[in-house]
Amino acid sequence: MVLSLRRVLIIPYVALVVLLAATIGWLSYSTGRDAVTAILEQQLLETSARIRFAVDSRVVDASAALEVAFPKGTAAPESLRTALDELRTRFWIAVSLNTDSNDYVYYGNRSGQFVGVWQTSQDDAELRVRLKESEETVYHVKGVRRDAQSVRRDRSRYDPRERPWYIAAEAAADRDDSWTPVYSNFSSHELVVTHARRVHDAGGQFGGVVGVDISLRALNDFVRRLHLSRRGIAFIMEPDGGLIASSTGPYVTKQADGSVGRLNAAASGNPLIEHLFAEVSATISSSERTRLPQARVFENPDGEPVFAAFDRIEDDAGLDWIVVVAAPRGDFMDKVRGNVMGTVVAALAAAGLAVLIGLAIIDWVAQDLRRLSDAARKVGDGEFGWSVGIDRRDEIGALARSFEAMQERLRTDRLTGLANREALVRRIDGEILRRSHDKSLRPFGLLFVDLDRFKQVNDGYGHDAGDRMLIETGRRLEAITRPSDLVARQAGDEFVVFVDDGTDEHALRSLASRIEQALSEPMELPGGRFVACGASIGLAVFPEDGCDRASLLEKADQQMYRCKFEGRA
Repeated sequence: MVLSLRRVLIIPYVALVVLLAATIGWLSYSTGRDAVTAILEQQLLETSARIRFAVDSRVVDASAALEVAFPKGTAAPESLRTALDELRTRFWIAVSLNTDSNDYVYYGNRSGQFVGVWQTSQDDAELRVRLKESEETVYHVKGVRRDAQSVRRDRSRYDPRERPWYIAAEAAADRDDSWTPVYSNFSSHELVVTHARRVHDAGGQFGGVVGVDISLRALNDFVRRLHLSRRGIAFIMEPDGGLIASSTGPYVTKQADGSVGRLNAAASGNPLIEHLFAEVSATISSSERTRLPQARVFENPDGEPVFAAFDRIEDDAGLDWIVVVAAPRGDFMDKVRGNVMGTVVAALAAAGLAVLIGLAIIDWVAQDLRRLSDAARKVGDGEFGWSVGIDRRDEIGALARSFEAMQERLRTDRLTGLANREALVRRIDGEILRRSHDKSLRPFGLLFVDLDRFKQVNDGYGHDAGDRMLIETGRRLEAITRPSDLVARQAGDEFVVFVDDGTDEHALRSLASRIEQALSEPMELPGGRFVACGASIGLAVFPEDGCDRASLLEKADQQMYRCKFEGRA
């Protein structure tokens, strides 16, 4: 067959177009897949960290409530009858610390006597008292110092010595604090886990148990509100698979007798949960030195890659929970495949106009895609302080701006515009690392700032007023500190100030005094109201008060709580 010049030119051209389209498609898919992998792993790890923080906050709140209810070293009263007023006051304060995490503090002794305060609202509570066998009196109380009004007298078989929280604490003779297995609450019949503490009498003998409940329903509600992806899933379980919370499907089941029981991850009826339970259990049990948290890639029963992040929450009181967050990669690859097809079609159309221009455009696109791939990899490594370096007005430019906006969101508190907890953590860890390499650098300090009456403002005037107070607090903190310092919002109404080189305890206390003065000035709320909030401040100096971030924050946090409670006293 005789080939015409037109045909000779068309065949190589078509071959070149097909090759270019295939190359662009492969580059787009590969780059998009790498970006999805990096971002997905980061998102799962962050979600796992959010769940851990939610659990940790409840654990900390429970510990704080126990410490207020029965401070360490306080002897168990010989009889609840004579100590009832004092216990009622302490228990009221304990449940008032954080009603989102715990609303019930109670105590039972060896004689079977029982007292508990269950807060039903900010100003109302039930005082439950059992001073003699088979008789429990429930009082309605308003405020810590007001008279209690008896609302009913129950003759029941309730005996605190037979409840799981008492039995667990009594059996844990080697430690004062312990966590119960999950069980059904006597009154509400909801599933709870209790942080219990042994209380000793004046002679040092076991005298009773004080306990605070953590509701599994509250944890489950938090996990269900997390948005991952179309088929993404998050759950908390015990090492044996007993579900604590799940973002999809039930975590409890009704028993034949009407009581509430728990599902096990291994038999939950959800194939992905069952598969993840087997994979995560094998990973954790394969080595006692498994680094957690970590992200892994598994295959679901259909052979599809599933990205998963998991962490283990443990404490000295025996708490041992596992957090699992996972999402199939296909949930995120659909858009990548669509973008690849669009790129191929655009390449075919552009190549029809001019091969040379098309090649130039392809090179331009590929270069920026490589930058986006590098950007995605850095996000996956936790590096947020950089610029993508792409200035375009097309979809790639929008994606680049999305990356940069994502960096800003990852290190900035959305409400106040201050640094968030992640940015604070990286600053502290970075400064500790610098000083470990350069001993000539001077110490730094931390101030843990907690607003004193924020909850009353938030509840009394609304969330808009609370938000206005948080924003104004951040503005005043930044006005007082130096440009080299860092003001971060830790969580809720808690702020942390990182004070840079040249800091000692005297300088920190001076700065803390100025902050207390600034925050004691009235703040304007919506509607023209002015409210003075005030703050409690704790401080820590590196390396005198600790050589790692956790120790420093714990020291500052403890000082802050002492300051707060001394102020209340």
